[in-house]
Amino acid sequence: MPDAAAEPGTAAARNAAEEKSAFAHPAVEPDSTAGYGDHPDQVIDFYAPRGVTGPGEAAPVVVVLHGGSWRAPYDRRHISPFAGFLAERGFAVASVEYRRGAQGTGPDGAGEPVAGRWPDTFDDVAAALDALPELVRRHLPRADARRTVLTGHSAGGHLALWAAARHLLPADAPWRTDRPAPLRGVVALAPIADFEVADKLDVCGGAARQLLGGGELFAERRPYADPALLLPTGIATTLVQGRADVDVPQAVAEAYADAAAKAGEVVGVTLLEDVGHYPLIDPAADACAVVAEEIAQLAW
Repeated sequence: MPDAAAEPGTAAARNAAEEKSAFAHPAVEPDSTAGYGDHPDQVIDFYAPRGVTGPGEAAPVVVVLHGGSWRAPYDRRHISPFAGFLAERGFAVASVEYRRGAQGTGPDGAGEPVAGRWPDTFDDVAAALDALPELVRRHLPRADARRTVLTGHSAGGHLALWAAARHLLPADAPWRTDRPAPLRGVVALAPIADFEVADKLDVCGGAARQLLGGGELFAERRPYADPALLLPTGIATTLVQGRADVDVPQAVAEAYADAAAKAGEVVGVTLLEDVGHYPLIDPAADACAVVAEEIAQLAW
């Protein structure tokens, strides 16, 4: 019998249609790609600004961190249409790849893919952001790195919030910086922003717990990885969230915003009616234009 949850009009049906639309776009090839390390996944794709900026006018830089539950099947190619969309709107774009979890836990990689690698995923995001200013100078000559906005979707939204909070990491964290990142702001899209709430809701099949190694390691490593514990950042931050998101529910973003408020920081939350998880990165969706506008408000 058909799955009742997938029948027309259900949340599952809406989510499936939105995912299909977001993944239907052909990949957009970058203008150039550069490595920030020796591993094949330690690369950044660069998209030069198109169409909006005038001759000689420097464009803001948008750093994109893709989602996919930190799992191997999802790489930066699925978010390349979004990167191309931002470039068409006049942004210089740097789309970061990073190491994700193993393909599967069974023999020959069979079984469900694992969410993330500890500490490799965090090593890569930190290294990419540290290498970015020099790489932008080389690969995006029309860009103004002084006007950089960090964005990410889902698991990438988590990484964006985390990267902006490295100066708040515990003193023994290898990724800690001695000052806030030179960012105009962060726009996190349906981010896995609070690991405690995400774990309770079993977001993306327990991906946050897997990322930290599971078991007792989840509590032990949260201070090094959970953005909700790394506040206030002192960096302008906006969360964009679909109210109809069944993959990363609204409660996760709200928990992060509440934690920020308790820490004395105001985090903007833009809630979109009748929008699920994927329209935020789908150039064919109105929600994607809202995201671009949120980025522009911080970048310009």
